[in-house]
Amino acid sequence: MTQPPPPGQGGQPYGQPQQPYGQQPGYGYPQQPQQPYGQQPQQPYSPFPQQPQPGGFPPPPPVARGNVGLGVVVAFVAALVAAGVYGGIIGATEHEIGWAAVGVGFVVGLVAGKVGGPNPAVGALAAVFSLGAVYLGQLVGASIVIADKLNLDFSEVFFDHFDFVQEAWKHDADAMTYVFFAIAAIAAFGSAKRASQ
Repeated sequence: MTQPPPPGQGGQPYGQPQQPYGQQPGYGYPQQPQQPYGQQPQQPYSPFPQQPQPGGFPPPPPVARGNVGLGVVVAFVAALVAAGVYGGIIGATEHEIGWAAVGVGFVVGLVAGKVGGPNPAVGALAAVFSLGAVYLGQLVGASIVIADKLNLDFSEVFFDHFDFVQEAWKHDADAMTYVFFAIAAIAAFGSAKRASQ
């Protein structure tokens, strides 16, 4: 009958379990506790819970959207272009058209929100620019109508007789004229807010 090797000669005393290789106690190395198969080791408690991310990467930092200064510049340029188009429509039809005023506000607000971002000042400035665009467009339209009736050049009427054009606009303005101002401003502010989301 084979006798177990005595202690100190490479074995364990009789009746004690054999330690797996690499986990012998001693030699200055702490013994690592074994985890059950398929379970992850517990992480230390953190008061800031981390959201799980694909691939185990931490969540990216929030990215600032929009450039307010550039949004204001682009909205101003869009207002000038929209005023010219709106004035051309008025000059061609000799009528103020509500959907055209809405289109002015929508275009100005759209470009302002896309470029300027969600800052509320961008929407407010887009509304102000749309008011100016509707007013300028109506003056352009009035100049086209006057130039056509007097057989004059548009630039001569608009630039050389601008005071006369303004007086003619005041004479022809009615309640609907100011309604067009309001709907253009509302359309600009609303489209800027939606475009920035």
